[in-house]
Order: sequence, then C-alpha cells, then structure tokens
Amino acid sequence: MFLKVVCVLTVCAVVTVLAEEGHSSQYIHKHDDHHTKVEFKDKHGHHDHDYYTPPKYEFEYKIKNPHTGDHKSQHEQRHDDSVKGHWSLQDPDGTDRHVHYHADKHSGFHADVKHSTHHIVPHHHH
Repeated sequence: MFLKVVCVLTVCAVVTVLAEEGHSSQYIHKHDDHHTKVEFKDKHGHHDHDYYTPPKYEFEYKIKNPHTGDHKSQHEQRHDDSVKGHWSLQDPDGTDRHVHYHADKHSGFHADVKHSTHHIVPHHHH
C-alpha cells in the first residue's frame, strides 16, 4: 500500500511541475471504510485476529500544455481487489491513444487500446 501512495504522490509532483507551463488539474480521494475483523489459525492451531480495511481510492489528473504539445489524462479507481481506469495521451503525430483497463483477482489485467487520428482539412483561399 505504501508503494501505491508513493506512486500517486509522484504523479502529483509531475503534474505540478508540468502545470507551470500549461493547464492541469488533479484529484485524489482516499476512502476510509470500516475495519473488518479477520480471524485465522496459525500453523500450530492457535486462533488469532487482525483488522483489515479494504483498499479504496480514486484519482484523476489532466495536463494540456500548448507550449510543449503535452496532452494527457488518467482516471483510476479501486475498490477491494478491483481496479478500473482510463488514460489517454496525444502522440507527437497528433494521434490520440485511449486505454480503458480493469483488473481483479479473478480475471487478471485487461486493457482495450484505441487510436484515433484527427484529419486536417486544408483551407484554400480564393
């Protein structure tokens, strides 16, 4: 969990630095649910218990920098072992790349990647 928090904070730092040259926004929300008591036996048959809080968070960031052409965004949410998200970016050639993904312990990680191209229509002046 600590590593995930560090990753989210790193993304925030990058967004903050890039924001100085263009427009950006960020949103992070950690949900604190109730603790669940978990009971278990160790290998010697002794009963013990611990408390577990299912992970739950949501974050989003967007960057649109006209000076560098850097356009990207990401939104992700997690509840227990299920993660869903979307990220997009604009490649240097103007192609937009969109990735919708989800992961859970039953089906693993799946991503759907789509590319779209903006057609430029030249205007002729008479």
